[in-house]
Amino acid sequence: MEQLNGKTAFVTGGAGGLGLAMAQAFVRHGMNVMIADIDQDAVRRAVEDLAAGGAQVAGATCDVADRASVEAAARRTIETFGKVHVVCSNAGVGVVGPIGTIAARDWDWIVDVNLKGVIHGVEVFLPLLESHGEGGHFVNTGSMSSLVVRPGREPYAATKFAILALSEGWALQLAPRNIGVSVLCPGYVQSGIGESGRARQERYGGPHAQPQIEQSAGRPHTDLMAEAMPAGPVGERVVEAIKANELYVITHPEMKPVVAARFDRILRAFDRASNSAALSHLPKVDMPAQDYELARQFDAD
Repeated sequence: MEQLNGKTAFVTGGAGGLGLAMAQAFVRHGMNVMIADIDQDAVRRAVEDLAAGGAQVAGATCDVADRASVEAAARRTIETFGKVHVVCSNAGVGVVGPIGTIAARDWDWIVDVNLKGVIHGVEVFLPLLESHGEGGHFVNTGSMSSLVVRPGREPYAATKFAILALSEGWALQLAPRNIGVSVLCPGYVQSGIGESGRARQERYGGPHAQPQIEQSAGRPHTDLMAEAMPAGPVGERVVEAIKANELYVITHPEMKPVVAARFDRILRAFDRASNSAALSHLPKVDMPAQDYELARQFDAD
């Protein structure tokens, strides 16, 4: 989608942090924007701020863990703007902690919001993107934790790894239908994720503080956030990615050696399999044709 002016974007978690940065970037590029967020007051403030500058923007209260709520927000988007072209499934929450310490309700919460929220966004909006024949784009917010995981951050990383897998598969499925897919994989950004517990739904236990989030990577979360990348440039990075149809959207290139080390470790495991005595008596087989095609498609990116 090289031309965004006059198109419509829908952004979950759009009233703050990364979502608001995306909404602001879309407005700067001439788009209409529907800001969707679970925090009704934050939606109102974000809409008022953007509309004061002349933007075509509206808001919807939306709980992404509830498919019916996403469907209602989608209907409001069409009623307001007629069409939708870009859908950013960005709403997310943070749950971290040592193994065995994560409450069952917190597992449900992070899976339902981070993972099912993306599933709901794509499945609800796909027919709407296809209906007008003008093409479209999905942006699913993953994380650098989609690519590497720190001990103690497994609940968060598990949902973000899953978003990466979904986005890779969907990108291959939807490319022939003129719909792009990007997975945004930022490092530390001033996003407000550390305060996501303030809006935890009652069915998951209601609002609560998140003391686990206060320590991240061995350092106070507030210190990390003070040094983190501002959200604004990430919004513009998303615009770049949509226009260039990038699948993997990286914001922190300094993390490349860390990710490369993980990939190298995986590749070495294949080498060990090639030299395994347990496997040596088995006949050599070629990779299935569909996997050759998959490799070709990823190589083309």
